Amino acid sequence: MIEDVTDDLNSGAGEESLAEGALAPLQSSIAERLRRAGLRPTRQRVALGTLLLGGEDRHVSAEMLHAEALAQGEHVSLATVYNTLHQFTGAGLLRELAIDGGKAYFDTNVSNHNHFFIEEHGQLMDIPGDTIRVDGLPEPPEGMRVSHIDVVVRLVPIKP
Repeated sequence: MIEDVTDDLNSGAGEESLAEGALAPLQSSIAERLRRAGLRPTRQRVALGTLLLGGEDRHVSAEMLHAEALAQGEHVSLATVYNTLHQFTGAGLLRELAIDGGKAYFDTNVSNHNHFFIEEHGQLMDIPGDTIRVDGLPEPPEGMRVSHIDVVVRLVPIKP
């Protein structure tokens, strides 16, 4: 199946640029990662997965990813981007963070960690390591356990 996806991605291989050819191994790797997560590696999932998971950890909104995809020449609707982000989250490839009520960001670092939120720019940054300690947690109800605690430390510039 991965071969089918990479063949689809590389159709017209005689016309592809050197940069597109260099993406083929990454796209194949992303397709395999999607399969291991239980997702079918469609062309659009692989394209969005390559943007999300092909480099360093990052935080994106659906609108940010949609703009990146369009800039890369990927014809994908905003609804498809939202659906894909939620599918990736459900498969454990992303972590969703709700900031400011309805604004959702998706984090490619799915480990248990916390964040700074720079309010002026709407930007999330990972807080390194175990620098935050939470004391006084109540006992969870019977049959439940705490999976993780999300802490978002909001930052604003110091005004002179």
